[in-house]
Amino acid sequence: MVDDEAQSTHEALAPQVAQRLYHPNKPHHFVRIKPVKRRIEIRREGVLLASSSDALRLLEVGRDIYDPVLYLPAVDVVCRLVRTRRTSHCPLKGDAAYFDLIDEAGSVIEHEIAWSYPDPILLAAEIKQRIAFYASRVAIQESPH
Repeated sequence: MVDDEAQSTHEALAPQVAQRLYHPNKPHHFVRIKPVKRRIEIRREGVLLASSSDALRLLEVGRDIYDPVLYLPAVDVVCRLVRTRRTSHCPLKGDAAYFDLIDEAGSVIEHEIAWSYPDPILLAAEIKQRIAFYASRVAIQESPH
């Protein structure tokens, strides 16, 4: 059931969110997924973790305007990541899995440096088989192809 205030908010935002994925009961919570037309390189302490010219930028507005997140194809990740036990849920994207960065011996270098949505909800299917890194823990460079 949608109350009158939520319905009027939805109607006011509808033209703006028509091309976006939004929560049906909370029209102020939405995401927009856009292709990035540049090469993205992700590094930690100078070491290349991922490089792609097929990244997606996810922009999300909910309780706040969140920082944009880059999702790179998992095949473009060149570092060793191991899945942790942590999970979380987003009503717009589904259940998230988190990853530690490990070295060749299997020792953890950085806890939960990245995450993905292994089986996202249908409307967020574009981010399936893609990895996002915490921008606060890595250096992200965008450059022409």
